Amino acid sequence: MADLDAAIGYVVAHGDSVDRARLSFLRSGTTPNVDVLEKAEFGDLPNGGWPALSSSAVPSVDATCFRLSELADLGALQRPVARAAVAWLARCQYPEGYWQEDESLAAVAPPWAMPGDPEATVYQTVNAAYWLAVAAPQPQGYDQQQEYYQQVALAGEAFKSTLNQNGAWPSYLAAGWLGCALLFHLGSYYESAQIQVILAERVDDMSPADTASLGASLRRVGMNPDDWLLQAARRRLTNTQRHDGAWASDDGPAFDVHTTLTAIRAFS
Repeated sequence: MADLDAAIGYVVAHGDSVDRARLSFLRSGTTPNVDVLEKAEFGDLPNGGWPALSSSAVPSVDATCFRLSELADLGALQRPVARAAVAWLARCQYPEGYWQEDESLAAVAPPWAMPGDPEATVYQTVNAAYWLAVAAPQPQGYDQQQEYYQQVALAGEAFKSTLNQNGAWPSYLAAGWLGCALLFHLGSYYESAQIQVILAERVDDMSPADTASLGASLRRVGMNPDDWLLQAARRRLTNTQRHDGAWASDDGPAFDVHTTLTAIRAFS
């Protein structure tokens, strides 16, 4: 089993005030101070969402989903800034159910967010729909009265239309676990299970950051921690935890705290 005490110690020693507030919320549900929440929300645009670059006035689907993931770990998804960001995501969905970045971002977009690229479109679609689903206030029992249900369901159908007969998806690895979580949330358990089989075959070769993101994404939609894919993810995280308690980011040491927090979320 992973050494969560060591992971907590790493975040306390190396994280900033927002990181430590995320840790407190994940471990004990402690509501952060307003100044910490405002720091985490900083940079949002007037019409909702966050830009990919601080100098830009164009909101980014990818950047907005990343910021929502941080706010989720602060219990801040129902605050006005996050609500405006989610509403913006809903507004920029295409009628066919998919999402793409604004074409003006093509010069600075990474491959997974490149406007017009088919693989990027699948990834952006499941990422945006996932956060619409997670951020929507949950009614008693999931039904069609849930806010943004129509947008999430339309995206789910768009994603399912891209799947092969065995559940393989034509996009990045991350699109697999986000799409799996999205379909599980929508009750498309057969297609979700097909994707789980493929992901389970990949877990042993996944990076710590990918494994943490997989686990956290599936736990946020209520997948049982005893599910065999989540058990495999926890084993992989246990085997890849460093001696200092952290898990390594794929984006360099500056993001190790973020990855460690995501891993802690995966163990919840």
